[in-house]
Amino acid sequence: MAYDFDLFVIGAGSGGVRAARVASGHGAKVAIAESFRIGGACVIRGCVPKKILVYASRFADSFADAVAFGWTVGPTSFDWPTLVRAKEKEISRLSEIYAANLDRAKVAIFRAHARVTGPNQIALADGQRFTARHILIATGGRPALHPRVEGLEHAVTSNEMFDLPVFPRRLLVIGGGYIAVEFACLFRRLGAEVTVALRGANILRGFDEDMRAGLRDEMTRAGVQFRFGRLPSLIRPEGASRRVTMTDGETLEVDTILLATGREPYTMGLGLESAGVALADNGAVKVDARSTSNVPSIHAVGDVTDRIALTPVAIREGHWLADRLFGGAAREVNYDAVATAVFTTPEIGTVGLTEDAARARYAIVDIYKTSFRPMKATITGGADRIVMKLVVDGETDRLLGAHILGADAGEIIQALAVAVKMGATKADLDDTMPVHPTAAEELVTMRERTARHVR
Repeated sequence: MAYDFDLFVIGAGSGGVRAARVASGHGAKVAIAESFRIGGACVIRGCVPKKILVYASRFADSFADAVAFGWTVGPTSFDWPTLVRAKEKEISRLSEIYAANLDRAKVAIFRAHARVTGPNQIALADGQRFTARHILIATGGRPALHPRVEGLEHAVTSNEMFDLPVFPRRLLVIGGGYIAVEFACLFRRLGAEVTVALRGANILRGFDEDMRAGLRDEMTRAGVQFRFGRLPSLIRPEGASRRVTMTDGETLEVDTILLATGREPYTMGLGLESAGVALADNGAVKVDARSTSNVPSIHAVGDVTDRIALTPVAIREGHWLADRLFGGAAREVNYDAVATAVFTTPEIGTVGLTEDAARARYAIVDIYKTSFRPMKATITGGADRIVMKLVVDGETDRLLGAHILGADAGEIIQALAVAVKMGATKADLDDTMPVHPTAAEELVTMRERTARHVR
C-alpha cells in the first residue's frame, strides 16, 4: 500500500523533532504537526525559560556577595517586564531554529492540531487528511489540575507563570515536586513573598532524604514559608488578589496561586482510543521497550509515555525509534542511572539510587557523606552549605548513586553520571586526583564511611 508519509509525528517537542529529523536523514518521507509553537514544553514553557529565570533570580545573591569581595554596589531594582521580554526573545529564537532544522531536513510542517483516525490515518483540524506507514505520538505532558477545589480557575499553572502581566508580590505555590520548588526559589529571590503548601510532610518525594531535608532547610533560610500537610479548600478572588482558605482553616491572601501538583500525559483529543491504542489509567500511551504501542504502526516517546519525564530521555527515545524504523538499528534505551538536576537555589544533582532504594535492593550499603561551607562563603560570611553523598554497594564497592546539594550541582553530576554508568567503584574515585580548590574535589577525597546498612 502507498502512504502519503513514511512517518507522521504529532507533537513538535524535543522528542518528536529529533525523531522526525533522524527519520528523514535515513531517507524517510516525514511530516510533523504542532498546534502550538515548535519546540515543545522544554523550549517554550519549561527547561529553557525556567533556567533563564533561575539565572535572573541568582543575581540577588551575587549583588550581596560582591560587597564582601571589595565591590561597591549601588541601589538595585528588578523589572519583571524586562525579564519576560528577554525570555521571550530567546525562546522565539530557539523555536525558529527548531523549525529551520526541520525545513533543512525536508520535514513537512503542519501547524495544526492532529488526531489519529486509524492505525495509519491522521486528520488535521483544518480538514486535511493523510496516511502514514508509522505514526509517532510525541505530545508530551500538561499540568495536572489538582486539587479540585472551588475557585481553582483563579489559579495558574507553570504554563502561565513565565508570562504573568504583573509580578506577584505574594505567591502561593501548591505542590512539592521539582516544578514547585524551582518556582518557589526563583520568585523568592526575585523579591516575592512565597508560601509553599503541599499534602506531604516534605518536598521532593522520591529524592534522597538528605537532599530533601537540606533543600527544605535552605529554602526556609531564604524566607520561603511552608505549609506541610495542608492544601487549599477554597479560592476566592478579591479584587486583584486571591483569598485562599486552607484545609486547616487558615486564610491566606496572595496575588498569584501557582498550581504545581505534577504533570500528566497529554493524550486527550488525539483519537488514540478509537484507533485501538492502549492507554494507562492516567492517559499515558502504553509502549514496549522500543516505544511501540499495542498497535504496531503507532509509537510514542517522551512524557506522553509516562516513563522518565526528562527532555534528554525524550530525545534519545525519538532518535533510537527513528533509527530502528528506518535505519536498521535495534537498540533500546537504557533507563538505568539517568542523572537529573533540580534548578533550585541551591541546586540538587542526582544520579543512581537513593540511600533508601539501595538498602531495599542490596545486602550491604555503605554511605559516604560530607557537608561543608564553600570557599566563597568564608569571605561573604554566608551560611551556605554543600552536601555530597555517595551510595556504595558494600560487597562489590560499586558506586550505586551520587547526590549533591549546592552550587553547580547540575554541572558536577553530569560528569559523575559517566562514572556511575560505567560501574565505577569507590576505589576508582579514591584513586582519582582531586582538582583543588574546588567543591567537586570532595567527591574523590571522602575516605571515611559515615554509615553502613546490613540486612
